[in-house]
Amino acid sequence: MGLTDKVNADIAAAMKAKNAGRLSALRMVKAAIMNKGVEKGRDLEDAEVVQVITSLVKQRRDSIEQFSKAGRSDLVDKETAEIAVLTEFLPPAATPEEVDTAVAAAIAETGATSAKDVGKVMKAVMPKLAGKNADGRTINEAVRRKLGA
Repeated sequence: MGLTDKVNADIAAAMKAKNAGRLSALRMVKAAIMNKGVEKGRDLEDAEVVQVITSLVKQRRDSIEQFSKAGRSDLVDKETAEIAVLTEFLPPAATPEEVDTAVAAAIAETGATSAKDVGKVMKAVMPKLAGKNADGRTINEAVRRKLGA
């Protein structure tokens, strides 16, 4: 079963369970997937659906940061609940050890030595962590730590 089918099945289950919060998040995911599919002019593959969901999670995290600064704990709770639903459809997160190993390999591969090489290393690290749910900010911090920046 593809991810799009899983989202649709979960929507039906949330409707039957009368779980309004989960249903809202799932409908948002479905709308984002459909919009991206229309943009591309075809149905999305699972890897593309993962990218869409990852961008939605990133948006939610940014929103949480802003709402926290504004003191809106009600909206922080709502966004946190949506992230919990979204992460069900993402592959398992990359462990810190996997990130460190990939960063070390990329630094050796690119011959990076200073903070100026962060972009080069990031470009080499991302394919190594393909198929894993890896946060770009976390990877960037690991690269900067290893390069001593």
